[in-house]
Amino acid sequence: MSYKLLVVCNDLDFFLLHRLPETSGALRQGYEVHVATPPGARTAEIGKLGFIYHELLLTRSGQNPLAELAALRAMYALFKRVQPDLVYLMTVKPILYGGIAARLAGVKAVVAAVFGMGYLFTDTRLKTRIVRALVSRLYRLALGHRNIRVIFQNPTDRDLMLELGVVSPEQTVLVRGSGVDLQRFAVAPEPAGRLQVLMAARLLYDKGVREYVEAARLLQQQNVDARFVLVGDRDDGNPSSLSRQEVEALRADSNIEFLGFQTNMPQLLAAANIVVLPSYREGLPRVLEEAAACGRAVVTTDVPGCRDAIEANVSGLLVPVRDAAGLADAIRRLLEDGELRREMGRQGRQLAERRYAVAAIVDAHLAIYRELLAASGAVG
Repeated sequence: MSYKLLVVCNDLDFFLLHRLPETSGALRQGYEVHVATPPGARTAEIGKLGFIYHELLLTRSGQNPLAELAALRAMYALFKRVQPDLVYLMTVKPILYGGIAARLAGVKAVVAAVFGMGYLFTDTRLKTRIVRALVSRLYRLALGHRNIRVIFQNPTDRDLMLELGVVSPEQTVLVRGSGVDLQRFAVAPEPAGRLQVLMAARLLYDKGVREYVEAARLLQQQNVDARFVLVGDRDDGNPSSLSRQEVEALRADSNIEFLGFQTNMPQLLAAANIVVLPSYREGLPRVLEEAAACGRAVVTTDVPGCRDAIEANVSGLLVPVRDAAGLADAIRRLLEDGELRREMGRQGRQLAERRYAVAAIVDAHLAIYRELLAASGAVG
């Protein structure tokens, strides 16, 4: 028997970056795999990968009630049309609307993957707090399916959802990260010459871009001889995104080398000595998984997700959030102590081998699918 899996995401590139191995793994296991996202530049790749593509009517940041209701109705219609045995929902709107639509459409099994709590749970403005209260109520409704597993990447996010009464303990599963291809992200010796610090992330305030730029400025003022590289692009769908003017200012900033969007992460990590991510909150950041796999020491913030991605004082250093001076001090420590830096890199690789191998992440997802299908009666 071939089971239908429908994967729903609000961003095609995010799906291809974060959930392609698991989805391809299901295909190899004989699932008929459907993927629904808003259209993107890489839409044609979906069919070539063996998946059946469905264009999704959904915006990432829109808050027009009529448009949001239309998105919910479109998702319900999609579920009724495809008749999946299992739906896999990722990112906030697909989880909220897809969870409700799955209950209305009679879908028998649901997986919801929470990739961190996002800006709604880091922003302190009154408007955001009001939206957060509303979203929490919607989560309770969306995740109320009787045959559901909610995947979390770190225990703090899971505990928060439990405290909010959104999920029950037996519904939750902890799967750390998206997994890394340990052959593609291989250990390389540190490059010779001038030391290099790398931050690779979407250009969001919540990622700590401003703190990284300020830390680079402070270290340059202290005559620290190092290159400070920033890789990433704006994210128009995220309220925390830097403006176009701010990005142009990055290009002109003499304290950093801004490379914009890049796809050659293994090469970028191999060229770096230290990887930095001063984020305000994460699920479990992929770049820190990849840095560990490549044997690079890490400096990151002591916040959910980031602290879960490293072994503090073993594979990397933790610093306070929103603290550019503390970030600069930690970076300087690793720049000046090559033995410590290289030992942390070795420990990072061991951590990646124990925890982040992509095959183990794929197997964990397939086991969840089998459990839910068995509970729904779809598997004998």
